[in-house]
Amino acid sequence: MNIRIIRKNSPKFDPIKLARDTEKLVCRGDERKYTAFYTVGVYRGISTGYAVGCCLRCYYCWSGWSRDFPELYGKFFSPTRAFAMLDKVAKEYGVKKLRISGCEPTIGRTHLIKLLELMEKSDYDLFILETNGILFGADKSYVKDISKFTKVHVRVSIKAGNPTGFSERTGAKPEYFEFPFKAIDYLLDYGVSFHVAAMTDPRIMPKSERRELIEKLKEIDINVAANLEEEICDPYDTTIVRMYIYGIDPVRFFLSPKV
Repeated sequence: MNIRIIRKNSPKFDPIKLARDTEKLVCRGDERKYTAFYTVGVYRGISTGYAVGCCLRCYYCWSGWSRDFPELYGKFFSPTRAFAMLDKVAKEYGVKKLRISGCEPTIGRTHLIKLLELMEKSDYDLFILETNGILFGADKSYVKDISKFTKVHVRVSIKAGNPTGFSERTGAKPEYFEFPFKAIDYLLDYGVSFHVAAMTDPRIMPKSERRELIEKLKEIDINVAANLEEEICDPYDTTIVRMYIYGIDPVRFFLSPKV
């Protein structure tokens, strides 16, 4: 785990290898590390497990320091115990949806599949799985496994509209730009419910690149492009620090207009 927080001149890395290295730190058998379980108002109220560890290093990322130092944060939870925690906080606030968010939930395949099996048998309506799509794009069989569950909706977070933008913002090698789009193809192939989100904040993604992204999504499926969820970068503490280390003045960035 040499790559923690990227700079503009940082060497580019293989995100699949980083995912494997991270999994050794955040998974133990079918257990996985989480930092917290809570309910938030997004998706009209949802019980959330905050996962540890990621395979990308986006400079605008809002996730906690468990992304960069997964060995220092979180506690191990079995699928049964993680589901029990999600169930507990859901019942406290009367919500009927669950999710894993923060960092990259698809790291730890065994844990995730067993957790979804518990979800499938439950009375909950929906499980939202938020992912950068790298591991799904790397292995179609992973998406096939997800397709067995009827209550899962996947949110694929796209980082860029071309390989250069992807590599600059995530720190990963540019050839891995295609992997989230492969994931989208696989999700369509297996009929998994999903939508695509993208950090299209014009202070991060140029308008010309945004057009590239939308055209690429249209080539895959017009409805995928039409339902694109567009994100704006917010000044979380971790985002500010990561931007500063990357070489962007966060004060100037967040005072600039979102146009």
